[in-house]
Amino acid sequence: MPGERVLNDPAAFWHAALRDLASQVSRANYDTWLDGTEGVRLVDDTLVVGTRSEFVTEWLQKRLRPSIIRSLSEIAGHSVDVAFEPLRADMDHASALDSVESPAPRAASPRPRLRERYTFDRFIVGKGNELAAAAARGAADSPGDRYNPLFLYGAAGLGKTHLLQAVGHMLVERDLHVLYVSAESFTNQLITAIQGRKMEEFRKQYREADALLIDDIQFIAGKEQTQEEFFHTFNELYETGHQIVITSDKSPALIPHLEERLRTRFEWGMIADVQAPDMETRVAILRSKAREQGAVVPDAVLHVIAARFKKNIRELEGSLTRVLAYSRLTREPLTPELVQSALSSLEPTEPRLPPSPGLIIETVCRYFDIDQESLLSKSREKRVAYPRQIAMYLMRELAHRSLVEIGDALGGRDHSTVHHGWRKMERSLAIDPETQRDIGSLREMVEQARRIA
Repeated sequence: MPGERVLNDPAAFWHAALRDLASQVSRANYDTWLDGTEGVRLVDDTLVVGTRSEFVTEWLQKRLRPSIIRSLSEIAGHSVDVAFEPLRADMDHASALDSVESPAPRAASPRPRLRERYTFDRFIVGKGNELAAAAARGAADSPGDRYNPLFLYGAAGLGKTHLLQAVGHMLVERDLHVLYVSAESFTNQLITAIQGRKMEEFRKQYREADALLIDDIQFIAGKEQTQEEFFHTFNELYETGHQIVITSDKSPALIPHLEERLRTRFEWGMIADVQAPDMETRVAILRSKAREQGAVVPDAVLHVIAARFKKNIRELEGSLTRVLAYSRLTREPLTPELVQSALSSLEPTEPRLPPSPGLIIETVCRYFDIDQESLLSKSREKRVAYPRQIAMYLMRELAHRSLVEIGDALGGRDHSTVHHGWRKMERSLAIDPETQRDIGSLREMVEQARRIA
């Protein structure tokens, strides 16, 4: 039993609890959420703990309160409750009043690293991207207004980053503090801040921006602490009317392992997809690229190139650069025949069809040593149900079949049953080593079977 001094001293009481909590949570969580907290006062049987911010208060209240109560009660030998409040509330209020009376000039913010050519003037608008382009320009014209947040999604190489940076250029021209960062860089900076105990500086950097432009947000999916930090950053910026623009390779609803609270916030504003350009748009893109390089290219040549590269603008522009270089090196005129010679080594391969449900069923049965009749039966035994749910997952992820098609292939099961099995395996894949091993092995076996076939 601890001495009376500890139980009557809120700082010492909390310090004893922190020693116990340090053995229960990860070092990263301790450094981020518990480090810097203080035992402020005891009110009856409630210890009031001071935190560094409202965000830390909210996180501790939601995530660690039961563990903290358990530790405090064990130390005290009787039931003890806990309450949280931000530290230095009075000082913050006083400084806020001071700032109203004599506002300090804002320090010049560093310019974001934006590519010079990624502007609206150089973005070719077509049927596949006109909505996204209009929304991006709307966000740049009236930041924090109708298109906030703005979520742009589409496959790689279609111009999402171009639009994102175009917004950045316009906002920088208006002397706004703009942060442009990839989701991977955001994650790496967060890890560095946690390791260096510089979370306050990290949060200040992001939450004082006038606009946050973040590329490839799907990278944070499945990363619990990164999603937690981005959630609070998003809230702070949104509530203060600052613009948020996000890009992804999928719509919010289709990003796996993304927390539901982030998914709903991404859907608060405007969502626009960037689709592959049609033939006319591809020719216009090539014509613009040729002008940038000071080259006069016959329309027949542009059409031949545009017909070959349909789904990726970077490949489209790269192919023109290759053709122009080939023409200069060989000193041959630009003709459709020269395009064939210049791009012969880049001949696009015929896309492979996804594996059939039958191939997946056969592979799963062979891997788990069960017969197809058992897999397709109504049996709910684990030795059959688990392989069946993995088959559902593989048909969804590898074969891209609908829930109804998967149900039909697996003995006429209802689509809701298939949805449950698929999602269950998706969750299990994130945390269970056995499921990870089984699905990894089956992916390889299915791919090997396709090569043999």
